[in-house]
Parts: sequence; C-alpha cells; structure tokens
Amino acid sequence: MDMYLDGSVNPMILLADEYQDEVRRTYHSDLPHSMRLAAFGLGVAGEAGEVADLIKKHVGHGHGLDRDKVIKELGDVLWYVTALAEMCSVSLSQVMLENARKLRVRYPNGFTQQDSINRKDV
Repeated sequence: MDMYLDGSVNPMILLADEYQDEVRRTYHSDLPHSMRLAAFGLGVAGEAGEVADLIKKHVGHGHGLDRDKVIKELGDVLWYVTALAEMCSVSLSQVMLENARKLRVRYPNGFTQQDSINRKDV
C-alpha cells in the first residue's frame, strides 16, 4: 500500500492507479513495445507543446487563457506520462511519490531561490 511522505495511507493513490488502468485500457497495445515507447514519448512532447502554445498565446499574443483547453491538453500530457510509466512497469502513484520525496529533499521548507541555486540532486 502506498503512503504519504509521513507514512500515513494516501487515499489518492487509488485514484492514480485507477487512472493508470484506464490509460492501459485505451492505448494501442498491438504495437511492439519499442514503438509504443516511442509513440508515448513523442506524445508527451507534442501535448506539452500544445500546453506551451496556449500559454504563449496568452502571455505573448494577448489571448485569454482558456481554462477548458488547458485542462484538456494537460489531461493529454498526463495520459502520455501515465502510458510511459506503464511501459516502464512503474505505477503512476510510484512516480508521484518519488517525485514528492525528491522535492522534499531539494526544498525542505518549500521553494526558495537559494535552494534552487544550490539545488540538491537526488
């Protein structure tokens, strides 16, 4: 059972792992492993580019920031990240927990510019 950083049980892990089940259900499993890995890796880059384009248009072109479009594009990024985790036999909850642990070491008291400059690689 996955836990919070303090060791208590994390009920959100179930949601992350259920989401991973849904991603697994909806990806093209007939492709060879290497092709799925490439497609999902490129998918992350492509979808992240779509998020970046929305931000660029908002900041640089004066467009309104369309929250619904941002949610949809971030969802696509999450789908591809989750699919990559699946391809590496890693649960999304494990990715989330390890990232949170890394950030706790890197920024023990929350983000500071000084900690960022003197960043601890974990």
